[in-house]
Amino acid sequence: MSDLLVADSFLVANGKVRGLELHRDRFVRSCAAAGVAAERFWDEQLARLPGFGRWFPRFELHGSGEPAVQLRPAPPTGGRVRVAVHDGPDPRTAPRVKGPDLELLGKLRESAPDRADEILLLDADGTVLEAAYSAVAWWEDDTLCFPPSDRPLLPSVTAALLRRIAAAQGIEVSEHPITPSALADSTEAWLVNALHGIRPIHAWGPSAIDPLPNSNSTAWQTQLEALATRLP
Repeated sequence: MSDLLVADSFLVANGKVRGLELHRDRFVRSCAAAGVAAERFWDEQLARLPGFGRWFPRFELHGSGEPAVQLRPAPPTGGRVRVAVHDGPDPRTAPRVKGPDLELLGKLRESAPDRADEILLLDADGTVLEAAYSAVAWWEDDTLCFPPSDRPLLPSVTAALLRRIAAAQGIEVSEHPITPSALADSTEAWLVNALHGIRPIHAWGPSAIDPLPNSNSTAWQTQLEALATRLP
């Protein structure tokens, strides 16, 4: 069993990162809740990250109380996404903290039916919370929607950045519960995270791939990438 208490990962592409201050705040806040001050550690290690190439570092806090960093090459990004729905209650023990449940979520995704790339977790009322490694967003006509923030959700940096883009463009944002079937019937549904940015859902369970010819994810991905800033 893993002793991982806190983790935070982000894509570094040629020395630029999206939402870096939000990643820092989330990691530092979670470490503080575990009794460890991590501000100095974060800032020192951030200065050591390469300014070239593509990397996916993971800042960690283990049960020993000592923070650490894994400098990992970035996996391939983008691509079509097939999702399945987890059959059962949300199995996480600490849904608002990234780290303690990562091993469990990895096994859950690996065992997803229909060779799905991601698996959706549901709240007790049967509505969608998020995926194992991604937040969920969807469109209802011209409104960008998210699950209610008072639900047991990991605070998503990428979702927060999408809200910023929407606010800058005067696009309406709504929070409300949604069932998997309603999500599948929405105008468009996305999985979003720090590695990939936006990935539109192309297939549900065993269904055929939908090419999504009218997807607006490409334009939004461009805007999301434009928010990346240089490492300090």
